[in-house]
Amino acid sequence: NYRRNQYVKAILCMGVDRSDTMTETKELGLAGQSDGIFLIAQDTARHTLKILMIPRDTMTEIPITNKERTLHDTKITQLTMAYAYGDGREGSCENMVESVQKLLCGFTIDQYMAVDTTVVAQLNDAVGGVTVTIPTDGMEKKDPAFVKGNQVTLHGKQEAFVRYRDTDYHFTALYRMDQQQEYITQYFQAVKAASKTDSQIVVHLFDMIQDYMVTDMTKDQYVKIAMDGMEAGSLTSEDFYTVPGVEEITEKYDVYRADRQAAIQIILDLFYRETE
Repeated sequence: NYRRNQYVKAILCMGVDRSDTMTETKELGLAGQSDGIFLIAQDTARHTLKILMIPRDTMTEIPITNKERTLHDTKITQLTMAYAYGDGREGSCENMVESVQKLLCGFTIDQYMAVDTTVVAQLNDAVGGVTVTIPTDGMEKKDPAFVKGNQVTLHGKQEAFVRYRDTDYHFTALYRMDQQQEYITQYFQAVKAASKTDSQIVVHLFDMIQDYMVTDMTKDQYVKIAMDGMEAGSLTSEDFYTVPGVEEITEKYDVYRADRQAAIQIILDLFYRETE
């Protein structure tokens, strides 16, 4: 028997491939795809974060509509498309929340935040660069410095580290998650270092990207998430989980088949407590 831990909040975070501000609604299908999907477990009592990474190509049931938005139906397709079938703002985020909740067997998500991935360039420079170790083969095609095993300090438009994948090969969206995990881990370290000279660095970062994000949280709430991540000391690989599953090649595209039963156990470990 399990009971939801009231101190652990579930926040769905999305990195959207849209390449502009998030201030305008978009036409159906043109709202951008959610290339980075992370479910944060924020323990508000212990001030810690755990992150469940969800592959963008996970096949699941998503809500769809027509251009007139008079039809409301669902279809089984890649999770990333749930964002595209919305308005590029709250509607897209709500689509993603609904889809992830169905994928996780009805688990309730508390809040959400979506950010355009182009802000990574600004975020890099705002903390004086982010030092990462290149985890993926073949990234030197995008940037000569991105040789697997190299340590590189990312500046400005080297946001390609977070976004790039070699589409000539299968399952590169899945491997790109290693790059995203490395960036998240090292960015928290960079922010923590920057906070020694700017105690308001977290607030300043969020103010800087305000037009590039959509959230149903208050400013105090999302700043608190970042502060908890810093207060925890540092994120390590043990703080990251991935929805279990298997890759599959289809005629149209690569897909990921989630092992929902195995995912339930991770959800229980992160968000619930066992009762007698």
